Amino acid sequence: MQTVLLVIYLMVVVALIGVVLIQRSEGGGLGIGGGSGFMSARGTANALTRTTAILATLFFAISLALGILARYESKPTDILDRIPAANGTTQGGGSVLDQLPGAAAPATQAPATTTPAAPAPAPADPNAVPNN
Repeated sequence: MQTVLLVIYLMVVVALIGVVLIQRSEGGGLGIGGGSGFMSARGTANALTRTTAILATLFFAISLALGILARYESKPTDILDRIPAANGTTQGGGSVLDQLPGAAAPATQAPATTTPAAPAPAPADPNAVPNN
């Protein structure tokens, strides 16, 4: 239903753009042309104004309908939530991605022993004069 409304919506948008561009403005616009035509200038203006009003009404009505349909549509689900956990828990504090086929096994390393770092030198006096 939403796809059908969206296609109709796009057709209304294109028609509305075309009708607005055809209308004669004070400066002439894209409606510039000779006086020859199947309708008089006044009849054309009335028909184009009426068509613009109808298309604008359809534009707003379809916009509201699409908004309402989007509001009540079922919520999308995350594909990662569908993956069952192996043995009910994740191994080693890993994530769901670690359980996917082809995922590398987490490396088991012994914790690296680090030596305590030497204390940082005291900052130089900001008021001192450099000796270079």
